Amino acid sequence: MEYKDYYKILGVSRDASQDEIKRAYRKLARKYHPDVSTEKDAEERFKEIGEAYEVLKDPEKRAAYDQLGTNWQAGQEFRPPPGWERNFGFSGGGYTEVNPEEFSDFFEQLFGGGFGGRAGYTRRGRRQAAMHGEDVHARLRITLEESYHGGTRSLTLQVPEHLPDGRMEMRRRTLEVKIPKGVKAGQRIRLAGQGGPGIGGGPNGDLYLEVEFEPHPLFTVEGRDVWLELPITPWEAALGSTIAVPTLGGKVDLRIPAGSRSGRTLRLKGRGLPGNPPGDQYVRLRIETPPADSEKAKEFYRRMAEEFPFDPRRQG
Repeated sequence: MEYKDYYKILGVSRDASQDEIKRAYRKLARKYHPDVSTEKDAEERFKEIGEAYEVLKDPEKRAAYDQLGTNWQAGQEFRPPPGWERNFGFSGGGYTEVNPEEFSDFFEQLFGGGFGGRAGYTRRGRRQAAMHGEDVHARLRITLEESYHGGTRSLTLQVPEHLPDGRMEMRRRTLEVKIPKGVKAGQRIRLAGQGGPGIGGGPNGDLYLEVEFEPHPLFTVEGRDVWLELPITPWEAALGSTIAVPTLGGKVDLRIPAGSRSGRTLRLKGRGLPGNPPGDQYVRLRIETPPADSEKAKEFYRRMAEEFPFDPRRQG
């Protein structure tokens, strides 16, 4: 009987974490699944991968397997150490998608005694291999207004589907996507069961849509906070004023304090994206200088220069 190097079969190190072992198994099982793989040795590799995962996913079996040490080589003639059956007992259940009836003699010698005739499987009663479909990830571009108000978006995607002959091809699918009110850029919307098809009767994967915002002509966003740059005149800044300012929920009156300078930031509480708590809208003032594009305008600026002894470069 030949020794099986389960770590080598899954392509992981002997100190791999359970998450690393699980990821390695899923990747290889998907690659060699007999229902979809085109590899010549797919069925044998699939059985071998399932057997390795059956041992390494179970802390009890893995610890016992590790007791064999590291001096063994794959394919080397193997016999269980003396007293193995007395020292280790194993309970069945929790199998991989591979039929335990088809595990190797190596597995049977190490762990078969506690499986009750390999969990009652027979070669004539071979279980259908079932695997969860692959999750699909895509981006969903929406407007700030859609995030603010919520809504529904029709989305057409290319998704994998199994054909009756077992092959897989990409087909167009149109879905109605509900956009949650207040969704932020970077958040994901999950559509259960809309991902890749399951294998062997397994459930479909999920579709995850990562939200990103389309550029807006007025606003930028940071988290749930909305920013607006507001142009104002010098006299509005100097004397103060009340201006109707655009927000995602409509215009609101904003009081500009007298003596405001360019770059000053004012806050409209709760006027950002909805949430708990909602975001705010920040308004950054930008003073615009009227153009001196006529003789009358130029004369006005000359009078200002004479009447306002103002030097913005003066220090102190």
